[in-house]
Amino acid sequence: MFSILIPSLNNLDYLKLCIKSIKKNSSLKHEIIVHVNKGEDGTIEYLKNENIKFSFTKYNAGICEGVNLAAKLTTTNYFLYAHDDFYFCPDWDIVLLNELKNINNNLFYLSGTMVQNGQVKLNCGDSFSNFNENKLLDEYKNIKFYDFQGSTWAPHLIHKELWNKVGGFSEEFFPGTGSDPDLNMKLWNEGVRIFKGLQHFKVYHFGSIVTRQKEKKFYTITESGSKGSKLFLLKWGFSIKFFKKHFLKSDTKYTGPLGEPFRNFSFYLELLICKFYFFYLKLFFKS
Repeated sequence: MFSILIPSLNNLDYLKLCIKSIKKNSSLKHEIIVHVNKGEDGTIEYLKNENIKFSFTKYNAGICEGVNLAAKLTTTNYFLYAHDDFYFCPDWDIVLLNELKNINNNLFYLSGTMVQNGQVKLNCGDSFSNFNENKLLDEYKNIKFYDFQGSTWAPHLIHKELWNKVGGFSEEFFPGTGSDPDLNMKLWNEGVRIFKGLQHFKVYHFGSIVTRQKEKKFYTITESGSKGSKLFLLKWGFSIKFFKKHFLKSDTKYTGPLGEPFRNFSFYLELLICKFYFFYLKLFFKS
């Protein structure tokens, strides 16, 4: 059904738990493809033993190049990008399948709801060693939320045809911060107006950041002020924050496909501020 693409960097314990959850809590048959960055912790041996497909680089390719390489090995029409520190809750794939039945084209971007380090809170542990799986499975259905607009986060599902058309992730956003909204912007330009986060597609997120390592430094998932946010502004002429607010209507309740941005005073004022920052970066920012 889905090709689940997971980049990983020496994060075997979390990866094992992630794959375990997919196998345990899926109702449909999927293919799992891992991109192994470096693979110094036994990840390759584990994947071979489990007969799981993988791509590999001896260096840290980051999220973007890693997922792009893994995508070349897919055999299905749907790509689901996931982090290696996700635990997939039951019924996740049925929720997606039912949503796909309501969409009569391939112009969509569907995402899940992250538990704990994400949109909703339910503390079931902050690492694989103290993870309370039973608590999560007992309580995840009781978490109250809503379908939401404008998600730019994993886990997300798009059609293979659309992925190939926009060229997947833009690899200049190494190691990954800013690559999700950049992908969304490329999809927007291809006419996608369904950017829907699904409340019943839940994954537990530990918040590990090892796939965003660069040498010995760790990159947080925060977009504001990051190198990725600067690259985004230089590429598109406005900020990630502006894009999420005026185009994607991010984190508001889902009411249907998005329309064009409402060009009011706030829109033009904030766009003008973006342009000032754009020219400042053109003069002084070095990637």
